[in-house]
Amino acid sequence: MGVLPFRFRSRDVARRLLAEIRLLAKELDSKIRIMTFCGTHEHTVMEWGIRWIMPENVDIVAGPGCPVCITPAAYIDYCCRLALEENVTVYTYGDVYKVPGIRYSLAKARSMGGRVKVVYSFLDAINDAFKQDGECVFLAVGFETTQPSVSIRLLRGKVPRNLKIVSAFRLTPPIMRYMLDRVKVRLDGVIAPGHVSTIIGAGAWSFLPEEYGVPTVVAGFEPLDVLLAIREILYMIVRGVPRLVNEYRRAVSWGGNRLALESMSKVFDIVDAYWRGIGSVPLSGLELKGRYRDYDAKELFGDVDESVEARIPGCRCSEVILGLAKPVECPLFLKACTPENPRGPCMVSSEGTCRIWAKFGGYSILKRMLKT
Repeated sequence: MGVLPFRFRSRDVARRLLAEIRLLAKELDSKIRIMTFCGTHEHTVMEWGIRWIMPENVDIVAGPGCPVCITPAAYIDYCCRLALEENVTVYTYGDVYKVPGIRYSLAKARSMGGRVKVVYSFLDAINDAFKQDGECVFLAVGFETTQPSVSIRLLRGKVPRNLKIVSAFRLTPPIMRYMLDRVKVRLDGVIAPGHVSTIIGAGAWSFLPEEYGVPTVVAGFEPLDVLLAIREILYMIVRGVPRLVNEYRRAVSWGGNRLALESMSKVFDIVDAYWRGIGSVPLSGLELKGRYRDYDAKELFGDVDESVEARIPGCRCSEVILGLAKPVECPLFLKACTPENPRGPCMVSSEGTCRIWAKFGGYSILKRMLKT
């Protein structure tokens, strides 16, 4: 018969992993909570129905891995003001475009005549700013994955002087410390983000097992990656030996991307920063340092009061982000808040937990596949 097609071999591996997960779960009396930090992991979990085929005592909870969802509303309003009142060209990513601020979204500001442009990358903003006569601003949103695209170009002097940066960049390990120290979220395992770890390295997550005793696996984004991560976490719990495992070795090294990390350290200072709906998280944000301050929009247009929040009655996005609630427990979910008419930030971004749940619901591709 020859070699079986990949889809059949993958199905067999999935069945074997699921059988091992169920055997390990039987050895545990308590409810096990495993967090998928990254929005892309949550996408995999929902698209392939992994949450629904877990043993009853294994709960997969979503985490804060959506940078758009945690961007303070004050940054949105700040850029809306620049576009509407200062005649500044504001560049933003597509996921940020419809995120509600305190008064407006950038999409609303554009409809009111504001100069707002959606770009795919910082390079797109650079290329367009060279063509503009007036001031331009790039709303820099993202975790460690997108930060080097800004820092490397600033180091190389490739950014026009009329392009300023509003840094809403956030760092991922500090939010995990905050959740465990301040919020007291109970976690028995963490599936650490693969994309972020290609930059910061798998070793950046070693504090989770070493300081908090939480088994941690850096995982890829295929369904088999996620199942492997869950199996490994349960195995560590059963043995009582929490460790850090790099399952995503095909893309992630222990030390990370040295060039990217060095560029970030030369361009940015690490500061306390607000996370939308959560509050100030110590040493979790980046702002331009030294001679790069000339590119800081706040130096030209004034500061941003990050602490000013957008109050959306009934919205439970902040609890969803922290793994304290599921989207279906929000009274607005798929009622007043839908992908077509998002009220909260978790429904806007493709990496937002509410948006992912709205898209895939309870359908389980993997569950159906395993039954055939």
